[in-house]
Amino acid sequence: MYLGLDLGTSGVKAMLIDGDQTIVGSANGSLDVSRPHSGWSEQEPAHWVRAAQEAVAGLKAKHPKELAAVRGIGLSGQMHGATLIDAADKVLRPCILWNDTRSHVEAAALDADPRFRALTGNIVFPGFTAPKLAWVRKHEPEVFAKIAKVLLPKDYLRLWLTGEYMSEMSDSAGTSWLDTGKRAWSSELLAATDLSEEQMPALVEGTAQAGRLRSELAAQWGISGDVVVAGGAGDNAASACGMGTVSDGAAFVSLGTSGVLFAANGSYLPKPESAVHAFCHALPNTWHQMGVILSATDALNWHSGVTGKSAGDLTGELGETLKAPTGVTFLPYLSGERTPHNDAVIRGAFIGLEHASSRAVLTQAVLEGVAFAIRDNLEALRSAGTGISRVTAIGGGSRSRYWLAAIATALGVPVDLPADGDFGAAFGAARLGLIAATGADPVAVCTPPVTSGTIEPVSALSGAYEDAYRRYRALYPAIKSLAH
Repeated sequence: MYLGLDLGTSGVKAMLIDGDQTIVGSANGSLDVSRPHSGWSEQEPAHWVRAAQEAVAGLKAKHPKELAAVRGIGLSGQMHGATLIDAADKVLRPCILWNDTRSHVEAAALDADPRFRALTGNIVFPGFTAPKLAWVRKHEPEVFAKIAKVLLPKDYLRLWLTGEYMSEMSDSAGTSWLDTGKRAWSSELLAATDLSEEQMPALVEGTAQAGRLRSELAAQWGISGDVVVAGGAGDNAASACGMGTVSDGAAFVSLGTSGVLFAANGSYLPKPESAVHAFCHALPNTWHQMGVILSATDALNWHSGVTGKSAGDLTGELGETLKAPTGVTFLPYLSGERTPHNDAVIRGAFIGLEHASSRAVLTQAVLEGVAFAIRDNLEALRSAGTGISRVTAIGGGSRSRYWLAAIATALGVPVDLPADGDFGAAFGAARLGLIAATGADPVAVCTPPVTSGTIEPVSALSGAYEDAYRRYRALYPAIKSLAH
């Protein structure tokens, strides 16, 4: 048996698979986000451990014999988080999360140093790890002085699981400290934030062994044998392993808290000025590009909170047949935007409201706004040299056929639906655990799921969608001056 642990923003998911990659069971532990100030987003690392324990306890309650047979564990996690620990492994402050934008001034300053884009292949975004450390150095110098190690969220879980300070390439590529082409820490970039390589975890590939489960935890979970912990992956690369998006040109769209358009690349293709992320993949000698929007299902959940209706009820009001855009446009920039704008200050808006604008019209605009933001990502990926002819949909938002039809029509490409099953980050992490424990061929393990159906673009609405997208594109520069 092989265990995948996925540390998300809203919870930890634990998934068990067998040697044939059949899912045996899964369980969850819940997490909350603390937002003490505007633009801030934090979590206590101790809560990650509690949620992981909850998730594994849920598996143990249902599948004790299967859990006892675990031989490999893979880790996946939310990227970019700054987990700061001292020489005694004590956490120095709450982790600053991926969607925290407090360090936008520091990010701009680092990005102005040409070495960062040249070596990392990426803009220094406010959500990345390096500018967070620059912020801590400036605003919390007493904390900065005590930092012995900087760990990404999933790698803090690894420290708890194994006692090792280790990370892997895909997650580390989102720190702004990795030489992404060489797949190694850059001492030059670390020095630019007054840090050294000694304060970083050791690096391995995501498929490699990166520690062994501590005997105390093994005994607690009822496991008697030796358990290998894989390097693992950042959440998007782990999802790509779960989806089999590992060969050049394969792509998926993820509708989770954030939205991601992800394409695997057989070579390193940086184009930082497009605000496309060029990161290492979890598999050796493989990279990927992705565009990221900060609010996907988060935008619908916000609308749900305002209207007092569940997200399912709201999308249910629209039915499954795609409608032409109404003229009401929604900009989903609730916490700023990453691709293509790299703008931490911009905020969302409804434009074009009138007396006839019903709740359903607003829901439709929210779904279209997210679809158009993903279209922005597609255009950015194209400008960076990646062509996408079709995508597979994953994430909670992919349960809405209406939303997927809107995305297919906005992108102008078919959207494939995987057969019933969970092929997300926890599954990808379990696959990496299997590879690390058995030495199996990564490409042979990370195969795509069977497609259960395809949603084609609605050609009769392509013109209306193109017009609506042009309106959407014109609005960002129009409201930018109000936000800045």
